[in-house]
Amino acid sequence: MKKYYLLILVVLMSATSCTIVRNTGTYSGGSNNNNNDLTPGKVQKEIRKGMSGAEVMQSLGSPNMVTKDENGLETWVYDKIATDASYSKQTDALFLWVFAKKNTESDYQLSQSTFTVIIKMKDDKVDSFTYHSSKF
Repeated sequence: MKKYYLLILVVLMSATSCTIVRNTGTYSGGSNNNNNDLTPGKVQKEIRKGMSGAEVMQSLGSPNMVTKDENGLETWVYDKIATDASYSKQTDALFLWVFAKKNTESDYQLSQSTFTVIIKMKDDKVDSFTYHSSKF
């Protein structure tokens, strides 16, 4: 009976435990107020040819850049830049009756993405618009 308890004790002491800690955060850069909700879905849903500049600003906020060509047409540019940081830590601890061993692995990942919307305005109305996103 004593050997049985000793065997159970050795098995329990040699059990492995794992801990995973995940901490993610996102930073979004840009200068307009609604920059954080600037998504392809929002552009597809809310921006239409012929809508006024005021309606565009109500939906997307102020553009990051406005240029005018030689014909008097305006180009509005919206840029959203986001950085996503992810950190995970895994600790394996192996406890044996005679010695203890601890193994720790950490993983840090950083990714960035950009989303750009270009709106061509003619007589303060949307003439055309396009958007592009990339992740690196």
